Amino acid sequence: MRLPRRVPWASLNELEQICSWIYVDENDFDSKTLAINRLSAWKAITPLPHALESVLAILVAIVQDHVQSSSSSSTLALRQTYATAIIRLVNGLVDPLQVGAFARSIAAIANQLGLPSWLVELRHAATHEELPSLPLLREAARQSLSWLLHNYFLPTINPPSSMPSLLTPLRPLKPIFKKYKDCMKTVVRDASLAAHYKSDIAALMKDIERWISEVEVAANISMDVVGWESHQDSESVTTDREIKEKWALERLCDDLLEKGGLVPLSKKKRATSKGNSFPPSASVAIWGPLLHYIQNLHPDFSLTLCNRICAYLLDAAAPDVAEDQISLPSGNDSSYETCLAQWTVWLVDATSSTSSLDYDLQQEVVATLMKGLGGMISSGQPVTSACSALVLLENICQGHRELQAALALLMRPPSQQIEQVWSDSDIEMMQERLGRLQQAPATRIGIEGSNLKDASIPAKSTNGWRKLDATHWRPCPIGVYVSSY
Repeated sequence: MRLPRRVPWASLNELEQICSWIYVDENDFDSKTLAINRLSAWKAITPLPHALESVLAILVAIVQDHVQSSSSSSTLALRQTYATAIIRLVNGLVDPLQVGAFARSIAAIANQLGLPSWLVELRHAATHEELPSLPLLREAARQSLSWLLHNYFLPTINPPSSMPSLLTPLRPLKPIFKKYKDCMKTVVRDASLAAHYKSDIAALMKDIERWISEVEVAANISMDVVGWESHQDSESVTTDREIKEKWALERLCDDLLEKGGLVPLSKKKRATSKGNSFPPSASVAIWGPLLHYIQNLHPDFSLTLCNRICAYLLDAAAPDVAEDQISLPSGNDSSYETCLAQWTVWLVDATSSTSSLDYDLQQEVVATLMKGLGGMISSGQPVTSACSALVLLENICQGHRELQAALALLMRPPSQQIEQVWSDSDIEMMQERLGRLQQAPATRIGIEGSNLKDASIPAKSTNGWRKLDATHWRPCPIGVYVSSY
């Protein structure tokens, strides 16, 4: 759930009024001056969203241009004012979305936002090259205001009922995976070629990380936050980034779990030696370096991938019970499920020695599987020894006494209850304890806030402990003293 954010307007009517002052008449500079005054007043009491900051800067340049049009003063200062407003607009939009381990080009991020590419080029020219001409800067200001109208004012004043669609489709990830797999296969077959393909493999890994960054930008657009907010709470910013990163990692994991990814297309290549709980060594040699690379950059990657695998295995075991169903290859393919389970064991083993993680991957996986299998057992669903989720749980719990005890408790049939059989020695022990209690002095208990100042344990002796059958048992509330039955 997104936290509430502070806005400068008391109601959307105020924002709508400013929008009308700016856009109703392009040549009404008195209305634009009113908008400047209102935005300046808001800025004095609270930080403005970046969109309104940009609007204010552009309006100041436009009004200043109108005032100076009748004079013959130098236009250099005016060109600098326009250029500064455009530069701040583009940078303020792009910088919050510059996520990931490697920087992406401003043009690529602007393209995802739908920002005109020539504004990015003008921003580059104004920053690093000769200052653009005044007519070009005026046109840039007009198009910037038009873009802000359609991408900020209108969606804010009239929020869409449904989630906005992505402005640009995501790049397909499968071709990148295919190139990476082909390079790694060549290196695995002939180790002497490792140096030759090292740069290509590193470039493909960086491209995958760049893809994750692109998806995080898409998550910003999908969540309707393209850098408009003026965040004051660093904790809320961190939470938003974690949500978007998780969303991106889930998209990555879904592509990894497709047949032909972590799981080979050929069923023969999925087979391992009997009793081996790890995936085939050839698959580990191909995909292991990439998984380690992503894990180093995104500490939650292994947990996300294991959760997606567990969700699929539980869904395959009981589609009607699983809560987190995901779209993966359909059909009953036991070798595919077995290979996924083996990758989970490998991930748990690979991260067991990492002390920098904020979570214990083994415990997280066990808890997820026990929750899903427990729901199946409680609902009467049969859990056979061939269930891949159960086999995975047994492999992860192997060698851990506490986890194995919890697994045994989970797999115990619901009808199998521990029946307590009372013997004569138990009755004698209860009688002895009762005698000690009766010989002890009565304890006086003060009851605060009631009319009874003191209360004491009844001095009357009971008849002692005795065994009751169904005909003599009479239920009563806890704490009620019953003298006879």
